[in-house]
Amino acid sequence: MAAKPPPHAASSVPAADAQGRGGRSTPDEVQLLRKAVNTLAIVPKSTRITTLGRKSYNVLLYQAQEQGLEKDVFRTPLDTVVKGLDFDSNDHALIKKHLRAMVSTTVEWQSPTSGEGASWNVSGLLAHAKLSKERGQVWVEWSYAVNLKQELLDPTVFARLRLEVISQLRTHAGVVLYEICTRYKDIGRTARQPWRWWYPVLSGNPPSEKSERLEYRIFKRDTLKPAIAEVNAITDLDIELVEHKQGRFVDEIQFHIGIKKQAALGLRRTAPPVDLSLVARAQALGVPEELLDVLMASHTEAAVRSGLDALERRLANAYPEPLRDPQRYLKALLANERVVLPVQGDADEVAAAPQAAVREQQSARRARWQAEWIRRAGDRAVQAIEALSPEAQRELQDQLLASLQERQAHPSIIKRLTTSGWHHPMVRHEMIRFFADATFGPGWDKPTAEQLLEVAAQLGAEE
Repeated sequence: MAAKPPPHAASSVPAADAQGRGGRSTPDEVQLLRKAVNTLAIVPKSTRITTLGRKSYNVLLYQAQEQGLEKDVFRTPLDTVVKGLDFDSNDHALIKKHLRAMVSTTVEWQSPTSGEGASWNVSGLLAHAKLSKERGQVWVEWSYAVNLKQELLDPTVFARLRLEVISQLRTHAGVVLYEICTRYKDIGRTARQPWRWWYPVLSGNPPSEKSERLEYRIFKRDTLKPAIAEVNAITDLDIELVEHKQGRFVDEIQFHIGIKKQAALGLRRTAPPVDLSLVARAQALGVPEELLDVLMASHTEAAVRSGLDALERRLANAYPEPLRDPQRYLKALLANERVVLPVQGDADEVAAAPQAAVREQQSARRARWQAEWIRRAGDRAVQAIEALSPEAQRELQDQLLASLQERQAHPSIIKRLTTSGWHHPMVRHEMIRFFADATFGPGWDKPTAEQLLEVAAQLGAEE
């Protein structure tokens, strides 16, 4: 369920400010989206809102505001909303998925500040959506719920959002935090809210039993810190987390907001379409958008693209066996590429995890994967030996004995071979190496990077 804003929150934000009361954008602001305060802190009630889903919704809302309140149904060429898809292929299923989610996902509309929004509503993001192809061009058509249309298209209290900036943000939490903090940047702070109120708003995840068990330190580590770092790195805002404790525990949080001194960003006259090419490629390789959303939040886009390249190569190669779990393979591939974004005020935590420790952890993980691969290769060699006839096994054992005597192996190993056979623990590894070198070649125990990733995908990246 959605957390109720505390009564004192309203006092921290005046009823009117420079960020938005009334009126349409002036001509030189035509590229800015006027987003009503009740749409800033929406809480999904059914399914998750993805980063690209929220970005696409913003572009549709911008297009609708440009077309005017007098219309009931809005239409625009699809390539003005999204790019990077081939609509003569199966990629059209991706945008259908997003549009379907916007219609079916139930959300609670609420302002980040108590008392600021005129009313409370629950509905879908869109009332309907339709795709059609006319003279070779794909068009998207959509509408809004009657009870929300006026506030969405001609809001009285709103945030002016730069869609050009939003297009550069990679995480859902980063997009939402930018939207909310832009609304209150002239005031210098957001309202205080319970930290559990912030979780569904920033994560895009509907409330659940799992979220009820979530600890604040995990929320801070996985959601708050990356979002703050992303907004501070990309936008004109400088955000700082402020924690309010009740006893020993953090109860409420808010954000202090500064504005960087910098030249005005060059803005487009039209809203940039959302790039779905990476999502389309990932889905074609068996990686769902929800997982890609998570990976993009903790890795660079270049690392994710490189990982998809490696995944595509592995899927094309069925040796030694077809890849059964592309998602796990990709996660393992990116395990050593995790990007930790610096956050102001966290120098003590950065010092606690120096690069040397990270490299040591990566080396230990790789050694574990390599040892597991060699163990499996040895098991395959044993299976091949045991598949031989008894006569062939005796001949192989005689050849091993001659080899051990030739290189003057330790007498105890030779004795165990002659008395107990090659299955004895002291001899088994000698037989495996002797047989594998002759059968599979001298590099049988040296896995390639792709083979290590295969093991990593099966074991997982955890220690």
